[in-house]
Amino acid sequence: MRTRIVALMLVMVMVLLAACGTPSKEDVMKKLSGKWNDTKGYELQATMEIKTGAEPRLYDVTVWHTKPDFYRVNVTQGGTQDSQMIVRNEEGVFVVTPSLGKTYKFQSDWPTQNSMGYLIGSLSDDIKADKEAKMTEKDKTYIFETATRNNHKKVLPTQEIHIDKKTLLPKHVSVMDANKEEKIRITFSKITLGIEHRPSDFNVDMEEKGSESKPKADEKAEETGYQTYYPNLNWEDTTLLSEQTAATDDGTRFFLTYGGGKREFVVVQEPAKAPENQLPVSIEGDPVDLGFAVAALTDTSIRWEQNGVAFFVASNTLTKEELIEVASSMVSDSVK
Repeated sequence: MRTRIVALMLVMVMVLLAACGTPSKEDVMKKLSGKWNDTKGYELQATMEIKTGAEPRLYDVTVWHTKPDFYRVNVTQGGTQDSQMIVRNEEGVFVVTPSLGKTYKFQSDWPTQNSMGYLIGSLSDDIKADKEAKMTEKDKTYIFETATRNNHKKVLPTQEIHIDKKTLLPKHVSVMDANKEEKIRITFSKITLGIEHRPSDFNVDMEEKGSESKPKADEKAEETGYQTYYPNLNWEDTTLLSEQTAATDDGTRFFLTYGGGKREFVVVQEPAKAPENQLPVSIEGDPVDLGFAVAALTDTSIRWEQNGVAFFVASNTLTKEELIEVASSMVSDSVK
């Protein structure tokens, strides 16, 4: 009898120890919030693979963040010199495209309203915002499955955030479509917490842009052969109604008109023009990270520049999410 009692007590102790050794979702969230949000600043390096187009695209991402609201994000397409930089400082939010010598200024509270997978503070907010978030454990990793809060959330509604148990830092983030198929993967190669930069480090340096050694966008388009881009959508009620062109001083402007159902929109594209000066240009709308470019989004339009081409999509019937879906789906006629 005594042996049975001792055995039962041992089992109960083992169960209690096992329970104590397995942290709850709330315990892990509390630790993450303390580690990620309490830091005065950080630097990180990551790669971002986007699988939403005809072929996967790879980008290198570098982030500086200093509390409370200073950000410097540089995104460079792998194997090229094409890059864009998002800067938030005391004056506002700026998007810099060095190859064009262009700087756009936004009056925006970016990135507080939308989650950005390469900003660790945004990932923490995603986990806290989703009351239905799930946590699982695999080997040395915590995996949180949460809803996304970005402008793509109807197309890419969920994400998995993989966190190293030992360091409590994110290892990678998988952003998935409605079928749980990975469309964006952000892999962190280095994260250093506690680094603070001076406010002057977040200034927009005009000397970084407009170098004479860099070809102008229209020259680049001419060298590579200008191609028309089309939205690659699976909208049954929307078809291409017309294609028109108009000659401009900088080349050819293309107009694509889509309709046939409830969704109607126009796509305008032309060679991107280098500015006459290097002063920041105020632009209407909020900055939206498409992954391959930063766009300006309003209630009825979205505009961005990519591969030496300036794009503008306008519609009175599309939602903001649908405007982003059109922008994200654009492919050249060579891969259409």
